[in-house]
Amino acid sequence: MSEVFDALVIGAGPAGLGVSYLLKRESRNHQVLDRGRIGETWRTQRWNSFRLNSPTIRSILPGDSYEGPDPWGAITHHDFVAYLEGYAERHCLPIVTQTPVTELTKDDGLFRVATARGALLARNVVIATGDQNRQVRPPESADLPIAIHQVDSSAYRSATDLENGAVLVVGSGQSGGQIAEDLARAGRLVFLATSRNGRWVRHYRGGNILNWLTLAGFLDVPRKELVLPSGKLPARALVGATHTISLQSLSAQGVVLLGRFRGVENGSLTFGDELDGNMRFADDVSANAKRLIDEYIEGAGLDAPPADNDPAETVQPRLPDPPIRSIDWNASGVRSVVWCTGFTGDFSWVRLPGALDAAGQPLHEDGVGTIPGLFFAGLDFGSTRKSGTIPAIPEEAARLVKQLVAHHPLASR
Repeated sequence: MSEVFDALVIGAGPAGLGVSYLLKRESRNHQVLDRGRIGETWRTQRWNSFRLNSPTIRSILPGDSYEGPDPWGAITHHDFVAYLEGYAERHCLPIVTQTPVTELTKDDGLFRVATARGALLARNVVIATGDQNRQVRPPESADLPIAIHQVDSSAYRSATDLENGAVLVVGSGQSGGQIAEDLARAGRLVFLATSRNGRWVRHYRGGNILNWLTLAGFLDVPRKELVLPSGKLPARALVGATHTISLQSLSAQGVVLLGRFRGVENGSLTFGDELDGNMRFADDVSANAKRLIDEYIEGAGLDAPPADNDPAETVQPRLPDPPIRSIDWNASGVRSVVWCTGFTGDFSWVRLPGALDAAGQPLHEDGVGTIPGLFFAGLDFGSTRKSGTIPAIPEEAARLVKQLVAHHPLASR
């Protein structure tokens, strides 16, 4: 413990690697610690057919540029892990893997990072684990019969890993929509308990939807303008990696659409009556996004192709008639439930009074923690609507490192 690092970065995912690159460029003595391997969650918490939603050209970390043949394509998570490993090697980043952090404290002005390999001291700490690494299940999950196999979206790999029979997918956001389609394409009978999620088309007016929304400034809206009256943040819109996924298109593939999952009652799985409202909400979000893009194109005087209809939005939905409010799980053959009900962050190892709120989540302003020298990288909606996604890393990592250097003096050389 004689050496004092300028900074310790906790987490060797894309956010941590981006911060490390910029710290090295500033000649700062630092290390990156990870509980597993580089990009561990990308290796172990993605299903087999998973592809990045962000186009390849916008999934590049600081200091790199894309020169490949398919800039607007969607790479697999395996390819992305290979990119992360190559990035760390090319830039000679100081990464220590297989080193879980068990406790973060501060004493005499220095942070103490305890690991299984010993403790390290640093003047600054950047927590780059993100806040989407611990799956959340609703309390009703505890009431499901033991005969039903339950799996979180982070542990789902493919239909072949589930019990034979029908599958209930709970949640129709990013993971839920894509996993429901993956299961339907594998020939499974799928029941989808929908949620209030928006939807974006994959391509619009000759371009990638995320590129248009980036150019239009939609993704740069500050976090404070996004907070709902309830104090929560809106769920991210469902956008397929290679094509549009809508509730309509899922139903056309045989997915049985339901309202919100309510729980178990008298041996049956019960659901609410929100389906129609959820479908209208998704349609409205899609229409509003396209309207924003139209206005941007017109205002910028761009020569873009006219709007055309996306088959996933024009296909006639196949809805249960009458609507389904309950399912006898045994008679219907439901043997598995995939929970796609969101994530939260695990910061239980942070033992710094005042660093976390009552729910154990970071207290910060645009990634700058309330404790001097403490920073958070890669938080979902941490600064803007784009925060927490790979395209946000170059800009946000540069801002955090700039603040770290300017406002928290580091060791002189």
